[in-house]
Amino acid sequence: MESLAPNIFVKNINDTIKYYQHIGFEVAMTNPEQGDFEWAMMTCGNVSFMFQTFESLGNDVPEISRQPGGSLLFYIQVNGIRNLFEKVKDKVTIIKDLEKTFYGATEFSIQDNNGYILTFAEDEK
Repeated sequence: MESLAPNIFVKNINDTIKYYQHIGFEVAMTNPEQGDFEWAMMTCGNVSFMFQTFESLGNDVPEISRQPGGSLLFYIQVNGIRNLFEKVKDKVTIIKDLEKTFYGATEFSIQDNNGYILTFAEDEK
């Protein structure tokens, strides 16, 4: 195995793209190429997310919940956690402030515009 790029189901790709650009992600690909997107891939460093609308699923894969958010958390390793926190803290919903954990990582957590939780972490020296 070489990589993991979760395909996250959202209500509105265009709003999601704007949100993720605030925290440093860039658009890598979209479908269609312009307009109201049904799917997009965004990257930041070695982290990739794919976003797809619920509507584009149609009746395919009925096992996938059609509700935003979910019972999962994306744990993202970063360099420069304090700089990232300062850059995004006034643009996003912080659900857990910057803190040092019992296992030695410095972390903070946000909730994205679709209800998903992203925790950013760095093993500061």
